Amino acid sequence: MNGGVGKARGVLRPAPGAPSTGLFHHARIAPPPALAGVVQHYWIVRWDLQGGPPQLRETLPHPNVHLACDAAGNRIHGIHTGRFSTVLEGCGGVFGVKFRPGGFHGFLRQPVSVLRNRSIAPEQVFGTVAAELATIIQASPDDEHMVSLASDFLVTRLPPPDAQALRVGEMVDAIAIDRSLRTLDDLATRWSITPRTLQRLFNQYVGIGPKWVINRYRMHEALERVDAGKPMDWTQLALDLGYFDQAHFIRDFKALVGCSPVGYARRVQAG
Repeated sequence: MNGGVGKARGVLRPAPGAPSTGLFHHARIAPPPALAGVVQHYWIVRWDLQGGPPQLRETLPHPNVHLACDAAGNRIHGIHTGRFSTVLEGCGGVFGVKFRPGGFHGFLRQPVSVLRNRSIAPEQVFGTVAAELATIIQASPDDEHMVSLASDFLVTRLPPPDAQALRVGEMVDAIAIDRSLRTLDDLATRWSITPRTLQRLFNQYVGIGPKWVINRYRMHEALERVDAGKPMDWTQLALDLGYFDQAHFIRDFKALVGCSPVGYARRVQAG
């Protein structure tokens, strides 16, 4: 179920031999029109692994702030620069709000870069009422009701419109789909803005620099190509993604994914 939201990107295949049995529910639901400028989508994950072993799940990072509510507590997570790893076991679930790049700045009212690689309690942004909302969400019987509750909460607290936030969000959207945007200079030329101003705007509104965003989305693209299961020309792939040579691509891929491109391709073939 994706509720009108595009397919998930950056989800890593498990290593060969990893346990994969159990019951899983994953929903991604679009926000109402009033929140389209600040919320990318809502996400709900539930699992039941009772009687089976724990399972490791990993994803590559995205340039988004998340509000996550689960039985262990409720946190606002800034951009995580490395791959995200979590171990699922037993029975549980998480409800999350994925804010658009630039969309959380108006709620936070300070540079989003202060959240990089860290999390804070929702009360630090929304006040004590945030704890009450999380309790209601966790007790809700279905996905659509949780989304409705979260939407009502955010709509009544919407910050004033910010043209710069929307502009930066549009830049990130373009980076995600346009392969020709490979460098900071490409981005600066497209939007007629200096690289220095781009750096400042991205750190203020997104939480990290534009070069990082470009590199992450190009790595997402690399995963999608490998996941397709077709024979790969690794040198050509590196060039297509904007790398100077194959060695630099392999280095970045291994540092982020945890194995070489060839090793990851073997995971895909084994799956």
